[in-house]
Amino acid sequence: MLVLAARLRAIPRERLAAALAVRELDHSNVRDLFDLAEALTAPDSIDHAIDRLERPALAVLSAAAATTDDAGWTDLGLLSDELRRLGADDLAGGLAADPASVLAGLEARLLLLRDDERIHVPTEVGARLRARLDVDLPSLESLAAHAPPVALPRDRPDTGLLDRRAAETAYGTVAATAELLAGLAVQPARELAKGGFALPDAKRLAEAAGVELDEFPRLVRRATESGLIVRDGPVWLESDAGAEWILLGTGARWTRLAEAWRARIPAPLRDLVVRRSEALSSASIRDDVAWYYPGGGAWLRDGMDRLLEDAEALGLAVAGEPLETASLVLSGDLAGAAERLARHFPQQVDKVYVQHDLTVVSPGPLEPSLDARLRAFAEVEGRDLASSYRVTAASVNRALAAGDSEEGIRAFLEKISLTGIPQPLAYLLSESAARFGAVRVGAADPSEAPARASVRSDDAQLIGTLLVDQALSSLGLRQDGAHRLLSRFPPDVVFWGLSDARYPVAAEDAEGRIIRLRRHHVGHAAAPAPRTDPVEAMLDRLAEADAGGGTEQAWLARQLEAAARAKETLTVTVRMPGGDTADYLLAPASVANGRLRARDRKSDIERTLPISAIAAVAPAPAGS
Repeated sequence: MLVLAARLRAIPRERLAAALAVRELDHSNVRDLFDLAEALTAPDSIDHAIDRLERPALAVLSAAAATTDDAGWTDLGLLSDELRRLGADDLAGGLAADPASVLAGLEARLLLLRDDERIHVPTEVGARLRARLDVDLPSLESLAAHAPPVALPRDRPDTGLLDRRAAETAYGTVAATAELLAGLAVQPARELAKGGFALPDAKRLAEAAGVELDEFPRLVRRATESGLIVRDGPVWLESDAGAEWILLGTGARWTRLAEAWRARIPAPLRDLVVRRSEALSSASIRDDVAWYYPGGGAWLRDGMDRLLEDAEALGLAVAGEPLETASLVLSGDLAGAAERLARHFPQQVDKVYVQHDLTVVSPGPLEPSLDARLRAFAEVEGRDLASSYRVTAASVNRALAAGDSEEGIRAFLEKISLTGIPQPLAYLLSESAARFGAVRVGAADPSEAPARASVRSDDAQLIGTLLVDQALSSLGLRQDGAHRLLSRFPPDVVFWGLSDARYPVAAEDAEGRIIRLRRHHVGHAAAPAPRTDPVEAMLDRLAEADAGGGTEQAWLARQLEAAARAKETLTVTVRMPGGDTADYLLAPASVANGRLRARDRKSDIERTLPISAIAAVAPAPAGS
């Protein structure tokens, strides 16, 4: 622990933060570097780290621990000899990089330390590892062995029906994800303090996506992992990538989701699973994963359940059993997997039926770009293989407020409609365009503070209606003449409040020109999260404690105290009166009042030394 504490002091903050994030420590009781070293070498912490090691890393760590001296030191040559003896020159049958890269990964987890050609495995780590090998972990020889042979392929049933069922599920997942993004485009979702979507937003979006409320978090998680939605401060929004994704075809949309699923699987594990090819099954995948992560445990079972659950949602498996598409995705052939699924996707259409009751019916899935354009001025009423939309005065007004025009809407409908534009719809468009801007919202004059927004209309009766409308009571509108109202809320809040209440409202600038307001902006993946990072908070405490020590004597005292508690023997370098130094092999007993009391191992006498006379301490040589 003494070596680890000293090394922790020298690690740059960024590297230390990354290592501690991986180790997932309980930071609450860590006050200084020795507390941190103790936390890292506690049995539970070591087990937590060991259980998450890949087989090659566990093999190298075990081989290093097997060649260390009593103080936990070995050298790279001895480790290399041990790996050659075990036949582990190509660790795990070529599934890992060279041992040097594996050592770097172990050092990044603070499970060992490197000093040029020397390697230090903390004695607590080595002892814990040796106690578990060949008990609840494989033996060292088994860890270094190649992957188990692939079972002979069995006769597989005709997968045509399974492929169609998988494609139907995958299509449903893509469609639900698209509806999630479309819902966030209309109105962002609020973030709860404890994380996740606020319940009203979750219900609204789950209903739009056509999924049950208990399935909704999984839909959100997949969209987040794919980079399609991001949290921006207190709200969730579609991301830049999501705004592009929504315009892609179904196959390309699915590919993006499948890429994110594949990226969560370590590359060596993907290679291991792909070997099975035709023999791929749910059981074989679990066997491979259990082999690759020998420590396993609940974290691995939960992760596998989630991975296979997402595979089912993406059409990579049916009833828990992987299909050929799963092998294609794992091997990196996403284009081939998408093509295989797309054979069974519903055919997209580019024409619709516009009906006299103001509905627009798509006889099949509408091409994404056409769907996005239609949604701009129509409400979605039903989403299935045949979707339906309804054009309303409010939806047209929303499009006009967003910068659309009556002529643009007409031209679009004439292009895609198989039935032309019925007279009722033509009348609605003309009337909505004529009424658009009957209510104008802009910024109030600064002299009218605390009012921030102004609402005006040439129709005094309409102004009176706004004033008494209970649906608008939250805006706090108050009369300011026959044709004007004021509100203490910003113009955009007032504008969207009136728009949601279905009034023909437009936003205007100080010169009275109509301007376009966006209800939300597209979120950027790099948006900073406001939450306090517990690792960073702990590192702040460590830096403060280290600075508060004031002198090297405080650091020496902490090292001596730690050695006394651990009953370790140290090489203590003492300054002599003439200016020379002398090394003593001491077993510290106590540190008090600026003095060290220790047993001299060579002369077998007790010595008391002032800490001010100690120049340095170091672990005792092996065999001392």
